[in-house]
Amino acid sequence: MSDREKMEKLLKKSTNGIITAAQVTEAGMHRSVLQALVESGEIYRFGKGLYMRNDAWEDDFYMLQRKYGRGIYSHGTALYLLGYSDRTPARYTMTFPKGYNAPSLKEENLTVKRVVVDNYGFGVTEIESPSGNPIRVYNLERTLCDIMRGSGIDIQTAGEAMKRYAASKTKDIHRLLQYAEQLRVKPRVLRYLEVLL
Repeated sequence: MSDREKMEKLLKKSTNGIITAAQVTEAGMHRSVLQALVESGEIYRFGKGLYMRNDAWEDDFYMLQRKYGRGIYSHGTALYLLGYSDRTPARYTMTFPKGYNAPSLKEENLTVKRVVVDNYGFGVTEIESPSGNPIRVYNLERTLCDIMRGSGIDIQTAGEAMKRYAASKTKDIHRLLQYAEQLRVKPRVLRYLEVLL
């Protein structure tokens, strides 16, 4: 089987149009095959080792998370993805552990948040992006705490999200207060809850 046939097979196998340099190497081909496909216009390079077919529907949420594997969607972006905000974010917000620094992050249209390692991993859940690909996002309770924690919070967005949360049948007040304690925003969260519940 020629490299061209192997590449076509890999591209057909990809349900979302994405192919990685690691997949090409694993299939026994030299990575120069990718460069040739980029030059012919069949694929384009999204990030280091990450390529996409030109005719595939681009899922920004999924692609950014593939590019920045340590990033977790948070704040207003998480509210949107979880269905608790009608506002489509103009800039996506991702949270990274303190010390993580990818130079290309500055080139993205992202709002970058950093947290201490102890607070980075809790509250992470996997959901489907609007295009149906798996992405990691902070759960609702963690997101509400993050919003309360930030400086210059959008009171309207926070208030609307808390109202929807209070009315939700799936709310977990115990978890919300546990997260609020760890993130040191319990007084703010309690103020909102007193008004709404």
